[in-house]
Amino acid sequence: MFLLLDFNTQWCHILLSSDALLKFLNPTPGPSTTSTAAASTSAAQPTSDAASAAQPSHDAAASTQPTSFAAASSGLPAAPIDPADWPSALTEKVRTELVHRGPFVIDSDFTFPKQKDGRRCQHDYFNRLLINGEKVRRTWLMYSKKEDSLHCFCCKMFSKRDYKLSREGLKDWKNASHLLKVHEDSQEHNAHMATWKDLEVRFAKGLTIDKQEMALAEAERKRWREVLHRLVAIIQSLAERNMAFRGSTDTLNKPDNGNFLKEVELMAKFDPVMKQHVSRVESGAGSHIHYLGKTIQNELIDTISSRIIKRIVEDIKTSKYFSIILDCTPDLSHKEQLSVIVRIVSQEDIPQVKEHFLGFLVAEESTGDHLSTLILKRIEELNIPFEDCRGQSYDNGANMKGKNKGVQARLLQLNSRAFLVPCGAHTLNLVVADAAKSSPDALGYFGHLAKLFKLFSASTHRWGVLLKHVKTTLKSWAETRWESRIKSIEAVRYQARQVREALLEVRETATDPVVRVEAQSLAEEIGSYRFCICTAIWYDILSKIQYVSKLMQSPSMQLDVAVDLLKKTKDSLTSYRNTGFSDAQTTAKEMCEEMNVEAELKQKRLRTTKRHFGYESPDEPIQDALLRSTW
Repeated sequence: MFLLLDFNTQWCHILLSSDALLKFLNPTPGPSTTSTAAASTSAAQPTSDAASAAQPSHDAAASTQPTSFAAASSGLPAAPIDPADWPSALTEKVRTELVHRGPFVIDSDFTFPKQKDGRRCQHDYFNRLLINGEKVRRTWLMYSKKEDSLHCFCCKMFSKRDYKLSREGLKDWKNASHLLKVHEDSQEHNAHMATWKDLEVRFAKGLTIDKQEMALAEAERKRWREVLHRLVAIIQSLAERNMAFRGSTDTLNKPDNGNFLKEVELMAKFDPVMKQHVSRVESGAGSHIHYLGKTIQNELIDTISSRIIKRIVEDIKTSKYFSIILDCTPDLSHKEQLSVIVRIVSQEDIPQVKEHFLGFLVAEESTGDHLSTLILKRIEELNIPFEDCRGQSYDNGANMKGKNKGVQARLLQLNSRAFLVPCGAHTLNLVVADAAKSSPDALGYFGHLAKLFKLFSASTHRWGVLLKHVKTTLKSWAETRWESRIKSIEAVRYQARQVREALLEVRETATDPVVRVEAQSLAEEIGSYRFCICTAIWYDILSKIQYVSKLMQSPSMQLDVAVDLLKKTKDSLTSYRNTGFSDAQTTAKEMCEEMNVEAELKQKRLRTTKRHFGYESPDEPIQDALLRSTW
């Protein structure tokens, strides 16, 4: 989830400034127990659903919040969001908190689970159809995700009778419409509705008996809201910079307590709200709840992440059509992770191509069947219709691009319009990689380059010797990106003499005999005509490949421009195949003259094995090393 915040920073800015997020994160505290009892005994006339005040809407992910600000001020556990988790015997303090918070409202795009008979809860149950055809929201009706059941908010709080809507919940989806109508027309339900609405109005107007205590509770609620606002801002700041939250301790004013608590300490020096909060935590005033621990950090990250995902899904549905980009990579724990990215064309005044990162999926297997199942399950969880997918983009692996059992083949079976567009830069990289693997000289050349970098980088002393002789240091490279090797070749291409002199100095000054032998061997290799020819050839080839590869990875690259670049690169490499070797020989001779070595392509002795009489005679090897290299 932390990565999701980092990749979707623009959504963090939107959510942090919205009141909906703070309401979503901020359950409301309640006053003392006497206010509920006093207001309950003085119930007004029954209030209909149509005339009832609008209730605050809570997102589904708010159920991750284990405590509220009432709990923070009183030290008592708050009422859970899910009605199935409510305690059987509600205290007056919990009832007060529930009235402040209002009933939990399910999202309009939530998909209810099916029962064994194929029936499920419906969104229509939350609306009442009047005689004139008008639909009125049933504000008293709640849904439990845990038990897949319906509950009556007011009856569950005030009723002493034991029936389904007030205790275990309604699950009879076949007769749910009739049972809900009977319940809302009952006299007991209307009495509890009147008690609830009257209590809600009294809290809003401050007309309860303990008015002074209510004012103190409201001030406490505002204080916790301000504290929470600042904690969310700190989380956003750390996520944008991709910084770790916690250290080895979770105590304030400790040198190793992590970036999150350090940000809190810094803000407390200048902000009066955070200063008061930190001083209360340090003095132990109030309760032990302070919202600075690791648990609340994870819950805030998860909550913000769920809101970001919700906004991204809304953006995708607004744009309707989308394409998916997938790639697998192992993490530090050696687990294969599938990154999921969705590309859309935003419906704005000026249409823009946008890419949204939807997170990582742990891939236990790398087969096309398993990966396709993972992405389809993720899309279904987000309630994104896969039939609107119009494109797929992967690398050229058999498990992704395979026409029979690859991911693209399995997704095309479900949606024939989801055309595959393989990664052009990856295709170009594979062409170069396969060409290099077919040449023993190329494999040996890059092996010597790797040994060269390893020899100098393994010791600070040897690296200092290298820096005395060269201006451009040796570089390592990525195994999967061949165009990145141009940097390592560049240091040898224009500084072969200096690198060789550094190796000779290491040979003379090293005390380890293994290092001396390695330095001697590499110095002889760099001074060879064969190594110089390989350096000139691969520098010319990778220079052309790197330029095209970087352009093709540009976000603003157009398809026709990419095709034209690939055609020109193909023509350039074809021309280099005809005339490039002679040019490379000329460059290699100049490098040899600079190093004062002989420019001669020496024949390496090939090991032969005995053959018994009767076997076919082996092919006569080419004795001329130059002809064998060009052949």
